[in-house]
Amino acid sequence: MILKTLDDLLGEGVSGRRVFVRADLNVPFDKANPGVISDDGRARAVLPTLIALRDAGAKVIVASHLGRPKGAPDPKFTLAPVATRLGELLGSDVIFAEDTVGADAQAKVEALADGQVLLLENLRFNEGETSKDDAVRGAFADELATFADYYVDDAFGAVHRKHASVYDVAARLPHYAGGLVVKEVEVLRKVSETPEKPYVVVLGGSKVSDKLAVIQALLPKVDKLLVGGGMCFTFLKAQGFEVGKSLLEDEMVSVCADLLEQAQGRIVLPVDVVAATEFSADAQHDVVEASAIPADRLGLDIGPKSTELFASAIAGAKTVFWNGPMGVFELAPFAAGTRGVAEAITKIDGFSVVGGGDSAAAVRTLGLDETAFGHISTGGGASLEYLEGKTLPGVSALEK
Repeated sequence: MILKTLDDLLGEGVSGRRVFVRADLNVPFDKANPGVISDDGRARAVLPTLIALRDAGAKVIVASHLGRPKGAPDPKFTLAPVATRLGELLGSDVIFAEDTVGADAQAKVEALADGQVLLLENLRFNEGETSKDDAVRGAFADELATFADYYVDDAFGAVHRKHASVYDVAARLPHYAGGLVVKEVEVLRKVSETPEKPYVVVLGGSKVSDKLAVIQALLPKVDKLLVGGGMCFTFLKAQGFEVGKSLLEDEMVSVCADLLEQAQGRIVLPVDVVAATEFSADAQHDVVEASAIPADRLGLDIGPKSTELFASAIAGAKTVFWNGPMGVFELAPFAAGTRGVAEAITKIDGFSVVGGGDSAAAVRTLGLDETAFGHISTGGGASLEYLEGKTLPGVSALEK
């Protein structure tokens, strides 16, 4: 159980005090326009915490990772464009430190005035952030902790990582959970422990192996488990169907067969797919029966009959958890399945959760109304690990 929240900290008073906020600003960038953020959803998600601290007169030091640099500065992964965007969203300048714990960061932390916001450079530019060595990670955490009087974690997308800024800094400072982390934990506890029935889970994405643990954890609890995306083809193979050139995990076929047997009809698979000659928006493609995918085609989306089948299963649900697109939604010819399923979820008379990652990106990319969903998570991997029953280091740190 999380012991203290941002509200507790604000109640204690933070005017003139330095507050270290671990945010998740790991935003995607437009591949055609380097430096241009394509989806600022994660930045917008942390705004309430930053605004509350700023308006209370705190000196706010924000830290985040971006991408996967190798423990050293890499201009491809600088957070400088994020500082600019964050300032636009806050309506006030965000100061940017060009290092994490070096001379520039130290000087700018010291110069902070009440109500100012500073963003440190990418935490993963320092090898101590992600080190498996407790001493190396701890040394980096010691340096970060000198910047602040209090620690607030509002980076739910990173709480499943035992990283210095997520786990170790919390042990060195009075620590509090931001509103986003509190909300995420409440929502996931609800869908994993006390979901209102009927309970429907929709899973997509590439690989069964990535979702196996969550399937095993949720299968006893759900009324229907709908499977789309690339992972559905391994299930279809387990039913004895040929899947052409579609994504297939041969080593998981027998596992899928066992899951289908355990489910006793509660796992619902596509009955038709959009099959293309190649992975391209310009590829020739047709709708084919799921049992008759041509040998020279690969499935890139669920078909219209499958979309109707899935929508029908979703319609009567009181709780829906969705993680993973139904197809390659980034390519227009293969977006209809994801759009149709997402729209069906928005219409339920109940509570819906979008499990972060590609699902959240799909909602925004396809221009769907975010407010039509009960909750859109900011943490795909963290959401899945919570539902699997794993201990999340960032959450456990806030419980101590």
